[in-house]
Amino acid sequence: MGIAVCGNSGHTFPMYSEAVLDHFQNPRNAGILDTATATVSVENPVCGDILELSARLDQGRIAEARFRTRGCVTAMACSSLLTEVLRGKTPAEAGGITPEQLSNALGGLPPATLHAAQLARDAAQALAAKLK
Repeated sequence: MGIAVCGNSGHTFPMYSEAVLDHFQNPRNAGILDTATATVSVENPVCGDILELSARLDQGRIAEARFRTRGCVTAMACSSLLTEVLRGKTPAEAGGITPEQLSNALGGLPPATLHAAQLARDAAQALAAKLK
């Protein structure tokens, strides 16, 4: 896990799970999808993270998804994970992805970084609406 120092107290605590660091350091499906059926962009107005998500639909299911994210480590990790979770899902199934599912798959996000999973969920819902 990554380690962060907490304020002036000198206490350390684990900030990022191994899964978060893996998706951040080795992002899956990053980039532009030229053959996209739909592309959406969502932003967290509080922290400024932006997630652009593209997907290609084939026979009613998401065959491929790609992302471009400007944001924190956890936003990058959630975006990367989301592209893997989306593959094979129908638009309706994609719209049902929850922040808790993404957080759990990444080893449990602390409350301070849960906004990244919410951003990914917002992108999945926007994409699902556009693919219908």
